[in-house]
Amino acid sequence: MGLKLLLSLITGEASAAAKRARRSAVEYAVMGIAALLGIGFLLLAGYIYAARRYGELEAALGFGGGFLALAFAVLIIHRMSARARARRAREKVSRDAMAVAGALALTALPSLLSKRGIVTGMAIPLVSAIAYAIYRENSSGDDDDAPS
Repeated sequence: MGLKLLLSLITGEASAAAKRARRSAVEYAVMGIAALLGIGFLLLAGYIYAARRYGELEAALGFGGGFLALAFAVLIIHRMSARARARRAREKVSRDAMAVAGALALTALPSLLSKRGIVTGMAIPLVSAIAYAIYRENSSGDDDDAPS
């Protein structure tokens, strides 16, 4: 009997939460549509004012040029932020790779030191690290010129 009561409370709460989420989604959608309509009418009022003051053609050219300038500014900001995100992602991958390489080196160190060929065993990771450093130095400047 206690299990049924517990399940009904859980499912009832989940159902109520789902209803609240649906109601909120509908309310936000209505608010978004109302806001877009409000912005549209404000733009229309601005155009009518500009058309009466400067003329219809001049107002249309001004609004068109303004929106094109806004679109261009958003494009520039998007590209700059995309490049910054890509650079941060490359740096994170590099840091993660170095962390993994360090962990692997520390893990392999006891087995390398226990063998007779200590110098040979230590030379392989050292040569790998040097090769990776050379690769990073030679490839780091090439990615900045690539288009996004």
